[in-house]
Amino acid sequence: MWHDVRTLNATASALLAATLLAAIASGVWWLSQRPMFTLREVRVESLYGMQLKHVNELTVRNSVLGKLRGNFFTTDLDQVRTTFEAVPWVRRATVRREWPDRLIVEVEEHEPLGTWGEGRLLSVKGDVFTANLAEADDDHELPAFVGPAGSEREVLARFAELRAWFAPVKLVPQQLSLSSRYAWTVKLDNGMSVELGREPNKNTIKARVQRLVAVYPQLVARLQEGRIDTIDMRYPNGLALSSAALTVPADATKPVKAAAKKKTPTNKTTKNI
Repeated sequence: MWHDVRTLNATASALLAATLLAAIASGVWWLSQRPMFTLREVRVESLYGMQLKHVNELTVRNSVLGKLRGNFFTTDLDQVRTTFEAVPWVRRATVRREWPDRLIVEVEEHEPLGTWGEGRLLSVKGDVFTANLAEADDDHELPAFVGPAGSEREVLARFAELRAWFAPVKLVPQQLSLSSRYAWTVKLDNGMSVELGREPNKNTIKARVQRLVAVYPQLVARLQEGRIDTIDMRYPNGLALSSAALTVPADATKPVKAAAKKKTPTNKTTKNI
């Protein structure tokens, strides 16, 4: 080996290259640790340029700054993104560096559609999240949703369908529930609760709602001022309803007497004498 000039030159070149790389890496590391690259600003912006309604830029930035580690070069951007996405009302965040000492964080807010179960919110995109309910309910009362875990987007899609199906009779869904047995119940803005039941095929629920919509004006006309409390549409060819306007007579429990049978008149023949 020691007499092989070519091998010795190759070995020397490799050692020199390794030394240079180590020196460059050390220089870069030393430079990256200089105070001039300390993070001095984290700017929070809306992801789509829309005004942030629930995320306060100053509050969020101050609460997150203490959790950041490293400087402009060494900060883990994925960790920063995860930290911001843990903030209430933040659905998604993107993070980028801006030379020489700034991070730009763009956030997308959750847009609440209604409440989900106990103490949580459902967004218009079908995400369940935790936030201050009082902040979400500042304009109007939110619809209420209930369903098994993992059914959020299914409930959201059904809610949109029900709004369209009930529109001809000017009724608006306010509460929608999907039971653990996957039976649907909807409460409308007039206080009426409708049992729609399970869905053996994709047209079952739609057909039941359309059947109700078709007869609803007649039901209202018959009851006049009486409000319908509940309607059960799970019957194949009919429905059952309850209403305070439908009262049971006080003597309804008395036995009913059978009607007396009328005697059939006998035809008589008169003879003339």
